[in-house]
Amino acid sequence: MEPQITTTRTALKYGLIFGVVYIIYTTIIYVTGQAANALLGWISFAISIVAMVLAMRAFRTENAGFMSYSQGLGIGTMTSAVSGFISATYSAIYKAFIDPDLRQQILDTTRAKLENDGTDEAQIDQIMAWTEKLSSPGLGFGLAVIGATIAGFIISLVVSAIMKKEKPFELE
Repeated sequence: MEPQITTTRTALKYGLIFGVVYIIYTTIIYVTGQAANALLGWISFAISIVAMVLAMRAFRTENAGFMSYSQGLGIGTMTSAVSGFISATYSAIYKAFIDPDLRQQILDTTRAKLENDGTDEAQIDQIMAWTEKLSSPGLGFGLAVIGATIAGFIISLVVSAIMKKEKPFELE
């Protein structure tokens, strides 16, 4: 008996694969000192889209060429949640044990950018207070997982609409 193809199995498989991809990508960013570079977030966005397309295509291929919109939405969202959890776990471990000074470096870079942009000191202090709270280890981890899941859901709304291929009525 062949194993049953499920959206969960596909999402877990691709979530794990892309969780490892995010670990490699994050390590490169940290090692090269680009952790505060907001433009690199677009590469992360592109990785998310590729992950979803590959996961949905794999499911559709193994499901006789068919995938409903809701199946695609579930695959994309769960793939993002799993890879986000793996990536956030790695990032928390990295910041806590491998490079504990990274958080402060990011805060210093953020402050310098705000000062260079001409932001007044009161606003800088307020922004930095919020940034410190949001980047604390526990809250930062939770926000990363929730953010990855929500972003994955939003991206999946579009990707699954493009990738869907409903079964004709007579084949059901």
